[in-house]
Amino acid sequence: MGTIYRVGTRSSPLALIQVDEILSRLRTAHPALKFSIVKIDTYGDIDKKTPISQVEGSDFFTREIDTALLNGDIDFAIHSAKDLPDTLPQGICIAAITRPKCRHDALVSKGNLTLDQLKPGAVIGTSSIRRKTALKTYRPDLQIADIRGTIGERLTILDSSDMDAVIIAACALERLGLEHRIAQRIPFDILEPHPLQGALAVTTRSSDADLIGIMSEIDEMAKE
Repeated sequence: MGTIYRVGTRSSPLALIQVDEILSRLRTAHPALKFSIVKIDTYGDIDKKTPISQVEGSDFFTREIDTALLNGDIDFAIHSAKDLPDTLPQGICIAAITRPKCRHDALVSKGNLTLDQLKPGAVIGTSSIRRKTALKTYRPDLQIADIRGTIGERLTILDSSDMDAVIIAACALERLGLEHRIAQRIPFDILEPHPLQGALAVTTRSSDADLIGIMSEIDEMAKE
């Protein structure tokens, strides 16, 4: 029986779809490889009140996964690339990054209205400082409300509250089969997305030369 690689991931529906996406690529390149999925709740998954604007660039969504990797409890981890901290912990490296699926931010709104069609003073949910700043620059009248949770949880909040719209990465909605909820893919000249939005990243221990070699075959950024 060959090695079974333990794959660390957050446990949300989107995270598990992203794992399937990476493992499918790995199985195509290495049909004999076997994997087991280890679901890990990060601090960012448990704490759904802290605005993202207060933790951007930190290990808010990766800390517990990084710890599991360094402790040898998993062999590699799969992340949304934009969730990686600005500085990785010592002993961990990025072994692969995929090309972005779609970099646009999407507006999901009641009545399927675009940004220009939203009523004066409309309330839009987002916790990202980048998104908040861009929206207020484009339409100063908009009211911005912090919102946290999985994609499904954020859509439920929108549908069951007085909020008029939320901003969600278009790639997340596409991966979840929720394209029909997109009212508008916001143009880059209005809202410039995170440079790694839509891309997936694989992290490994820096000392694991064999795995780094395996991951190099799906590392699309290195090939550009």
